Amino acid sequence: MSETIVHRPQEYRFACEVDGHACVLDYHLNGQTMTITHTGVPEAVGGRGLAAALTRAALDCARKEGWSVVPMCSFAAVYIERHPQYQDLVLGA
Repeated sequence: MSETIVHRPQEYRFACEVDGHACVLDYHLNGQTMTITHTGVPEAVGGRGLAAALTRAALDCARKEGWSVVPMCSFAAVYIERHPQYQDLVLGA
């Protein structure tokens, strides 16, 4: 994936634009806990690994910042299940 993912901490969002479509991952931050609430990729640009890239960027940021993660978004939860290198970030894991 060559699209640039931008972290917008003031909006609690990771985002990229693909072919004019906004792709996002939204989260809440409470202290040192990142709760991933939504991953959205429009159908027109789906199937390109964008949701996975957004999730990976968010999880890498959480690791760098020392945050725990609560994956309320079903995509993020499945992504973490399939990528054991991120399971240690899950709160209570």
